[in-house]
Amino acid sequence: MVENVQELIEMQTNKESSGPRSLAGSFYEQYHPLEEIYSWINKISHEHPDMLEIILIGSSFEKRPLYVLKLTGRRNSPRRAMWIDCGIHSREWISPAFCIWFVQNAIDSYNKNPEITQMLDNMEIYVLPVMNADGYVYTWTTRRMWRKNRSRYEGNNCVGTDLNRNFDAGWCTKGASHDPCDNTYCGPYPESEPEVSAVAKFLREKKDSMKLYFTIHSYGQMLLFPYSYSYNQAPNHDELQNLANEATQKIRRYYRTRYSSGPGAPTIYLAPGGSDDWAYDLGIKYSFTIELRDTGRYGFLLPPQLIQPTCLEVLTAIKTITHHVIKNTE
Repeated sequence: MVENVQELIEMQTNKESSGPRSLAGSFYEQYHPLEEIYSWINKISHEHPDMLEIILIGSSFEKRPLYVLKLTGRRNSPRRAMWIDCGIHSREWISPAFCIWFVQNAIDSYNKNPEITQMLDNMEIYVLPVMNADGYVYTWTTRRMWRKNRSRYEGNNCVGTDLNRNFDAGWCTKGASHDPCDNTYCGPYPESEPEVSAVAKFLREKKDSMKLYFTIHSYGQMLLFPYSYSYNQAPNHDELQNLANEATQKIRRYYRTRYSSGPGAPTIYLAPGGSDDWAYDLGIKYSFTIELRDTGRYGFLLPPQLIQPTCLEVLTAIKTITHHVIKNTE
């Protein structure tokens, strides 16, 4: 059980350190409400128009815009693409913090760090910093531990669908709930939620070039791959397992942090309707869920001073996997 919950929440929302120096490093070492994230999206894309483009892919149930950042190097347009989404579950604040940090780090490191440069020169990178915009706002204003989106359906007493049970991949089988009051409610039908529908539509349109899919969650320190909706092994299971092992070993070697790895269902639990399984079945043969820090000491209330170390170790995994995908795809 996490102790001092109120204290930790205050630590996560405290902006006292955002004085003059916050414009640089420490902005990326704090958690931010949605309006600050959206201001940042506008600001950074205006500052780097040669590397960033804002794409509006749809809107949430409460009509908030869903923005994707397209990140590329300054060379010719690559033929391949990868996707990273954050904040599918609203209480997992470290997830959007990672997406923001990742974009900034990629821009800063381009033409300085060879691995990042290779990644940006060979991949169009699409980043969705906050998939569950409504739920994320609700965790800042009302209930810090809210997980689902904020959709309402006639006849339902309860609010919200679990967006990571709403994709059309083994939808609403064992591991999801038909009860709207449950945290794992799968929604009235697959892709019923506008957030899921927007992501699925965008990825379907890009499926020929999309080679790699990451969805960023917390917590648990795990690198997972399909399947989560069944105990069956994915056709390229051995390749995915070897790749996940290599990535987690590097994290441990460089940062001394232990991440476990494996297919979702046997590694944690059955979770049908998940985005990673759906992306995999769409044809994206490198599809991963990364569960960020920690293993339960702070849980969803990870203190801001752990944002940077968390992001650095996960970047190691993403670079390792992306390098393999660039080498092994057309």
